[in-house]
Amino acid sequence: MLHTLAEETADLSPSALHTAYKECLQRVVETVGVDTTVADTDLDGDTIEAVVNGETDDLTLTEAADIAALDDDAPDAEAIVLETRDHLLMGMTTAVLDVDAVAAELDADLTGQEVQQAIEGRIEMTLAELAAIQSVIEQRLEA
Repeated sequence: MLHTLAEETADLSPSALHTAYKECLQRVVETVGVDTTVADTDLDGDTIEAVVNGETDDLTLTEAADIAALDDDAPDAEAIVLETRDHLLMGMTTAVLDVDAVAAELDADLTGQEVQQAIEGRIEMTLAELAAIQSVIEQRLEA
């Protein structure tokens, strides 16, 4: 769900992808309501209000997936996270990129090892980091 937003976005820059993620999450919260979002996720009201206000820099992929899963057309949160990670790995394979090549092109301060750990789910990945990583991969696929 989150990873497919790149297909709908003409600008594949990290900021454009991050904006697409943010707007998607805002639509979900707007549709189901803040109270329902708080009740149906492990996120507190302050975090949900931050999402409503467009403050998603520190939101993790897992937290974003919890919100996105509230959409009636979305899979569950775990599936969203796994699909996103799989999409990144498949994109890297298709674009013939390794984690060090991705890290070298990132504006985010991540090493190749940290990129690998984030994609594999061994460390949490923020939406900003996801946008940066996905941007590198998608732009290479477009080239």
